[in-house]
Amino acid sequence: MSLRTKLRHLWRQLPFFLWLIVLWMLLWGQFTVLAAVTGLAVAIVVTNVFRLPAAELTGRVNVVWLVFDVLRFLAELVSGAVQVAWQAITPGQPSAAIVRAPLRIDDDLIMTHVGVVLSLVPGSTVIEADRSHRVLFLHSIGVRSAEDVVKVRESALKWEARIVRAVGSRAELQQIRDGVDTFAERLDRGEVTVRRKEEESA
Repeated sequence: MSLRTKLRHLWRQLPFFLWLIVLWMLLWGQFTVLAAVTGLAVAIVVTNVFRLPAAELTGRVNVVWLVFDVLRFLAELVSGAVQVAWQAITPGQPSAAIVRAPLRIDDDLIMTHVGVVLSLVPGSTVIEADRSHRVLFLHSIGVRSAEDVVKVRESALKWEARIVRAVGSRAELQQIRDGVDTFAERLDRGEVTVRRKEEESA
């Protein structure tokens, strides 16, 4: 691998590396110099000790959609906190359900981003992820009816669409615009296949 190729690879992985640092600060709830430095240390350890197949980024970033996603996330953060607080002070047993939320895009990073966003917003937590079928299983509070289940699933799909518009590839963006069925549905019909681990590591 030439020096130019290595530098290009590092440049494309830089946003992923920076995201690890931001994620660390979000998990600790601190945006301080100390949190950034410890996040940097953790990112270095994670990317060098626990080596995984390289997650290639698309290199495409839509700044307008990225800013919109951040603002929307902050709004849902506040809204979710209010809903959880209301559930806590309302008499009776809080309602909750495990919701199966299938996604449309066959991409590890998109699935991870969606899972992180849904877990950080108060009121929902990803308890399991089926990578082969691109399905997230969410524990969501405030679910009382079938309509509420549909809303939770639609929320996951909306976040997937927003993230794809911000950082997804052009092919993924076209899938969102075309309104393709979920990956699990296309898999059942034989339109797509599951990527095998040996193919990814080749």
